Amino acid sequence: MSDDIVLWGQQALEEEAKSLLAASKNLGEEFSAAVDLILSVTGKVLVSGLGKSGHVGRKIAATLASTGTPSYFFHPAEALHGDLGTIGPSDALLLIAFGGETMETLEVARYARRLSLPIITITGKLDSSLAQLGTINLNGSVVSEVCPLNLAPTSSTTLAMALGDALAVALMKARGFKQEDFAKVHPSGSLGRRLSKVSDHMRTGITSLSPEDPFDRVIEVITSENYGIAAVVDSEGALVGSITDGDLRRALSQRNHEIFEVQASYLMTSSPKTISPQTLAIEAVKMMEQYSVSSLFVTDQSAKIIGLVRMYDLLAAKIV
Repeated sequence: MSDDIVLWGQQALEEEAKSLLAASKNLGEEFSAAVDLILSVTGKVLVSGLGKSGHVGRKIAATLASTGTPSYFFHPAEALHGDLGTIGPSDALLLIAFGGETMETLEVARYARRLSLPIITITGKLDSSLAQLGTINLNGSVVSEVCPLNLAPTSSTTLAMALGDALAVALMKARGFKQEDFAKVHPSGSLGRRLSKVSDHMRTGITSLSPEDPFDRVIEVITSENYGIAAVVDSEGALVGSITDGDLRRALSQRNHEIFEVQASYLMTSSPKTISPQTLAIEAVKMMEQYSVSSLFVTDQSAKIIGLVRMYDLLAAKIV
C-alpha cells in the first residue's frame, strides 16, 4: 500500500509539472504585455478571485507587494458590498477564475471596465465571459486536473500561482529590483535582516585618539565608550591604527610601570580591519569570523571613520 501511495504522489507531481512545462512553452506576447501594463501602472495592482482562486490571488498579491509592485488582495464578494470603493482611478486589476464565469469576479470586472481600468485575467477558458472583459488574458488552461475525479482545482491552481510568480519575477528583473530593495520591504524578516547593510547597525560618534595621546587618555577613551576598542587617526582624520583591551593587557605585562609613559602609537595595532557602510551586515559577520575580531571600524573612501560595527550588535539584531 505504501508503494502505491508514493506512486500516486509522484504521478500528481509529474502531471502538474507537465502543465507548468506546457504553459511555459505557450507563454508569449500576452505575458509581455501584462508585464508592460503593470510597469505602467501608477497606482496599485488589485488581485481578486473566489474560492481556490482567491487563495491563489492572496499569494500572488503578497508576492507582488514584497518584490516591488504595490499590490493587495480583495475579496470579490466583499467588493460587491462596499469594497469596490477601494479601487482607485490609477489602479489595475488581476482577476483569477479558471472557468471565467464566477459571478462575483465578473461583477468586479464589469465595474473596472466602467472605470476604464486595465484588467489582466488568469483563466483556463479564453472564450469565457471574464476573458471577454479582460484587457490582457493569460492562459491558465490545463489538459485536466490532477484530481482523479478531474474536479478539485489542483493543476489549474498550481499553474495560476506559477503564472503569478512568473509575473513577479519578470517585474523584478524589469525594474532592476535588488537585494537592497528587498531588504527595505522586509525589515523585520530573517531575509531582510540578512540583507541589511553595515550602516544600519553601526555605532556612530566614535571618539578617536591621535598617535601622540598619552596612556591615560587611551584608558579614558576605551573606558568611557565601553566598546573595548579605540581608533587612532592621523592629523587628517584617517584611520592609522586601533587599540583594544587586549593590546592594553599585553602592554601591561611587557612594560609594567613603564606603560604609563607610552603614547597611543606604541600601543596601537597598525592598519586595522575596516569595512564599508554599504557592505551587507552578513558579510561583516563573516569578516569578523575570518579575522577573529569582535568589531570593525566603518570608514569612507578617504579612510575616515564614520562608525563602528560590533559582533554583539549584529547578533542582537539576529543577523545570524
